[in-house]
Amino acid sequence: MLKRGVVLGELRKDYVLDRWVVLAPSRSKRPQLLALSQRVKNDDACFFCPGNEHLTPPEIGRIKNGSSWLLRWFENKFPALQPQGQPFVKTDNRFFKFSANYGYHEVIIETPKNDVSLGELAVDHILLVLQTYCNRIKTLSALPHIKYVSVFKNHGGQAGASISHSHSQVMAVNTIPPFVEEQIAAYRKFISCPYCQIIDVERRSLRRVIETEHVLAFTPYAPRFHYECWIFPKKHVRSLCDLSVVELLDVAKVLKIVLEKTSKVSSSYNLLVHESPCKEDMHLYIEIAPRNTTWAGFELSTGTVITSVSPEDAAAFYRGET
Repeated sequence: MLKRGVVLGELRKDYVLDRWVVLAPSRSKRPQLLALSQRVKNDDACFFCPGNEHLTPPEIGRIKNGSSWLLRWFENKFPALQPQGQPFVKTDNRFFKFSANYGYHEVIIETPKNDVSLGELAVDHILLVLQTYCNRIKTLSALPHIKYVSVFKNHGGQAGASISHSHSQVMAVNTIPPFVEEQIAAYRKFISCPYCQIIDVERRSLRRVIETEHVLAFTPYAPRFHYECWIFPKKHVRSLCDLSVVELLDVAKVLKIVLEKTSKVSSSYNLLVHESPCKEDMHLYIEIAPRNTTWAGFELSTGTVITSVSPEDAAAFYRGET
């Protein structure tokens, strides 16, 4: 008799390709409070607004603001990962490699206001968001069986957000994701950090967006998304946690400038923190990926992206020249 599919959740590898999927049936129950270009206006309907704290899982932490809060974080109510079950990858037969969908899945509410986006916050507030990222990266990285911590933000319906209230997510997993493994393999082909050299080249190129004392933002030479932008600390660090407060403040300033411009070309974007895994030493960077186009057949069948906006034109836009 055929067995029923996954109920609790599982991490599974493709038969042949080095590509994994997380099966998390409970995610189908999460609320969909956001249309593609719609924001929730009624605070009573928003799970993340002050006064509705009882609607979320127990709070892990918060940054206080008098009797209220500026930021708070907790376990995702509909987690894709949970710290239970078998954390080690097994192989059943030749083609079926899997483990439990073991890990941690948290939500960081970036502001008590549900009509303010991350780019609209004051620089000092964005700094608090980045410091909270560091808090969760440090804490989760130290837990048993965790090999990688992914910090990201989905803003807008086209970027995968289901609730409009500004928030980020943190997922700590029991494997190093294939994309990160691919980055590690490419990185190891160089004697010294390639990104340190790339920073030196791009600060003089037509793709430069903004440069401060500690940070360089530029549009990548071969972008996957229209108006994609990368934000690099000039100093070689492997994690946000390795930056000083002054350096992190510079990141917050640049991030605000980039997100304010991004909002003019797309109502949706993904913010991706590219951390180095434990025991690796890759250069940290933050990727801003506006989601104003849809990948179609060629992209999905070949993995090669077609883009109609050159990074040089995108950088000119970010610099305010077009």
